[in-house]
Amino acid sequence: MIDPGHAPAWVIEAAQELRSAELSGLATVPLSRAYPGLTLEQAYRIQAVAIGRRLAGGDQPLGHKIGLTSLAMQQQMGVNEPDSGILLEDMQVACGGYLRTSTLLAPRVEAEIAFRLGHDLDGPAVDGQTARAAVAEVFLALEIIDTRYGDWGITLEDSVADNASAARFVIGAAVPYNADMDLGAASVAVLANDVLTADGHGRDVLGDPINALVWLARRLNGLGAGLHAGDIVLPGSVHASIPLRPGTTVEASSPHLPAARFRVI
Repeated sequence: MIDPGHAPAWVIEAAQELRSAELSGLATVPLSRAYPGLTLEQAYRIQAVAIGRRLAGGDQPLGHKIGLTSLAMQQQMGVNEPDSGILLEDMQVACGGYLRTSTLLAPRVEAEIAFRLGHDLDGPAVDGQTARAAVAEVFLALEIIDTRYGDWGITLEDSVADNASAARFVIGAAVPYNADMDLGAASVAVLANDVLTADGHGRDVLGDPINALVWLARRLNGLGAGLHAGDIVLPGSVHASIPLRPGTTVEASSPHLPAARFRVI
């Protein structure tokens, strides 16, 4: 985790506003409007304060999510670079389980080819080879993103402060990772109530999901942190996100990876 250090009062207040919105299901004002001139660095600091408070309250970290790694997602959100957030234990929904949306404001779903690390991954020299060597397992994931601002007319800084819009996630059964796997060529289909709704390939995520892992490791290294054995990493969606509605069963499938699914209630 990133050490937020001694945060200014306005950063603590912003983090509290976002958490209150998340718990209540009542939208807050985008921080880019509440704090004109908000920088990306400040947004990550707000995120770190918010996560730090949740960890102090007993929540447990499970890993990281990377967002905005596909052209489809960047175009949908009007940005041109990835962002990242923290996955916490209370965000995980069992595969095949139920997702309650009563406190979610504008939930959307994304399908991803995700990882669990078997070794730490840090330092300035991380590349594709070292990233592959650190991966123990690969699996399909469905990430449910949400915005505590109530709608998606937000900036990159707004998203980052809001923990990169992380809300919930579901992971399918894992298979052992082999460095010879061509995850870039892997296809993923998303079905909503058995109707094909979106699809994509691993290469839609920065050319290969491994490249997203490299991006994250390098970003964290620049902040004096790193990835650890056991971490789950969601590298980003292979398609533009899809709105979620109650009564919908969502499934992600791929020829060589077990399916991930959940039902919205």
